[in-house]
Amino acid sequence: MPPDPGAPAAHELFAALPVAAMLVDPQQRVAQANALAEQLLNTSERQMAGQPFAAVMPSPTHGEVHDGHGFAAYDTEIVTARGHKLRVDFLEAQLPDRPGWRLVTLHPVAASRRLGHSADRDAGARAAVGAAAMLAHEIKNPLSGIRGAAQLIGAAETGGELPQLIVTEVDRIAALIDRMQDFGDTRPLPTSAGNIYPLLAHVRSLAAAGFAAGVPIEERFDPSLPAALINGDALTQILLNLLKNAREAVRDVMEPRLILTTAYRHGMAVSAGPDRPRLPLPIEICVIDNGPGAPADIADHLFDPFVSGRPEGQGLGLALVDKLMRDMGGIVQYGREGTPERTVLRLLLPRATA
Repeated sequence: MPPDPGAPAAHELFAALPVAAMLVDPQQRVAQANALAEQLLNTSERQMAGQPFAAVMPSPTHGEVHDGHGFAAYDTEIVTARGHKLRVDFLEAQLPDRPGWRLVTLHPVAASRRLGHSADRDAGARAAVGAAAMLAHEIKNPLSGIRGAAQLIGAAETGGELPQLIVTEVDRIAALIDRMQDFGDTRPLPTSAGNIYPLLAHVRSLAAAGFAAGVPIEERFDPSLPAALINGDALTQILLNLLKNAREAVRDVMEPRLILTTAYRHGMAVSAGPDRPRLPLPIEICVIDNGPGAPADIADHLFDPFVSGRPEGQGLGLALVDKLMRDMGGIVQYGREGTPERTVLRLLLPRATA
């Protein structure tokens, strides 16, 4: 079919891209920049054209070669040639059939977004640690006395329903305190190289035989995934927590579905903490469900302690998931993706070194 003479030219499409974009030639010079790039970098295309890319904007790639896979650095800070600091998602792609040419796009990061480490999330984690220590000291010891007194009253009376109710509720509160104490454990989490697939199979079997019985759990795995740097017990706890949440999310869905996926993400690099180097996190595990997702007013705060989308929720599960992931050097992300939209909880982990 002959080309439509009225179709827009390539340079017109480039100029109309809805993201800041720059075209870099094989000599690492800026060849083109669209209007949004000019606006974001506060520099005209005429001033950028022909300049070394590193002089216009330092790249998070640090000149590394990525074997044609491209590169992505999320929530990274860059400093423009004019000295302006920007927080962006930096994505780089090689051009097919154009060796050495690459397209760089910059996506400004909203202050409210939770990706990897953030000051708000770190403050929330510190608050949770403090709350756990305080509650463990101030509440758990008196609870044991209350429980003992209720048992004595129940033994001295016939039909002691109220004392038994007290014992039951005290046990429930004690279990909650036990969960909060997990936040107070600041000991280093030992990690080692591990194959995630036996662990995923174990978690899937537990879910299918228990809380997710009767709900299809689909697997979409990359069989060539290398070993990850993990703590097996912690990752098992994380995945069980996410699958339980996913099962709860689809309880009112006509055709509920849960999906487990794995993938290798070339170029994925994120900092897991303040003033810590940006490290590659290419091992991806996703827990996906076709439920309605988190309410919009709490979606940006799901990993904060005591935030829950369920009336009966305690708001500790995802906060603990976030803590354990960061203790392993990884991160967890929440998103609504695809058509139709589905809830995606994405775990990103470091690859084990040989």
